Amino acid sequence: MNKSVIILLALCLALIGGQAHAQRYLPGQKGLQITASAVDGFNLKQGDKQAFAGGIALATYTKNGNRWVFGGEYLQKSYLYKTELLPTAQFTVEGGYYYKFLSDPSKTVFFSVGASAMAGYETVNWGEKLLPDGSTITSEDNYLYGGALTFEVETYLSDRIVLLLNVQERILGGSSVNMFHTTIGAGLKFILN
Repeated sequence: MNKSVIILLALCLALIGGQAHAQRYLPGQKGLQITASAVDGFNLKQGDKQAFAGGIALATYTKNGNRWVFGGEYLQKSYLYKTELLPTAQFTVEGGYYYKFLSDPSKTVFFSVGASAMAGYETVNWGEKLLPDGSTITSEDNYLYGGALTFEVETYLSDRIVLLLNVQERILGGSSVNMFHTTIGAGLKFILN
């Protein structure tokens, strides 16, 4: 009887003492992430500088809990010309390394900084040079090159679903419109293995 009371007491303490967490940030673990961002501020209304971005990427974790991220992104920013919005679109690919510098003891929230190399293509008004009033756009469609610096917070909603919040500064040469863009975004990462 005394032995069974000790075993029952040990089981109760194990249940009350805390919950077990799945292992996170394991070497070789992969995650598919989907993000949406506001570009150069939160100006989503009809008007000057309406902008947004969306992307998809694959993250692979290293042995120190850091990760490599490879993906693609679409960014569009519209500029008001008289009564018309003229879109500038960027299609980019990214490859970068993210360093995890802080996490909570329960391994639920992680803070990272990253640096990425980027390349892509920019089109102004989808290549249409002539505007309805007879004006001509002088900006050219161009290839882009450069990089990005990112600050990211990851919060595990479950063992396989992660909420992402990030701020990124993109620096892309070759643009005939704007070399710098700041994105503030959110997304979900799905852990694959």
